[in-house]
Amino acid sequence: MESILNLLIPTASAQAAGGAGGEMGLLNLLFPIILIGAFYFLLIRPQTKRAKEHKQMVDALKKGDEIVSGGGMLGRITEVGENFVQVELAENIQIKLQKQAISSLMPKGTYKGSL
Repeated sequence: MESILNLLIPTASAQAAGGAGGEMGLLNLLFPIILIGAFYFLLIRPQTKRAKEHKQMVDALKKGDEIVSGGGMLGRITEVGENFVQVELAENIQIKLQKQAISSLMPKGTYKGSL
């Protein structure tokens, strides 16, 4: 009789483990989905939003705008081309920058106040 019980007990524990394995499989599948969702909302979505805002800012550049370049130079746009802008840094000092190198627009009067 004991040998029959010994044979039945491992079978019963194997059946219980099989039922839990299905739930574990679902949890194992759910974790990567949650991780991908978190990466999307915390990293990918904000980055694409910033890139879109920067592109709109670059497309709207016009003569007279006061800007700061990626290198930190403050100046006023004197000429706008297709890919480049000419920027006045000081009196009689002008440089050409790629439009994409402009990091931000400054409020009017910032350039005059810094000289």
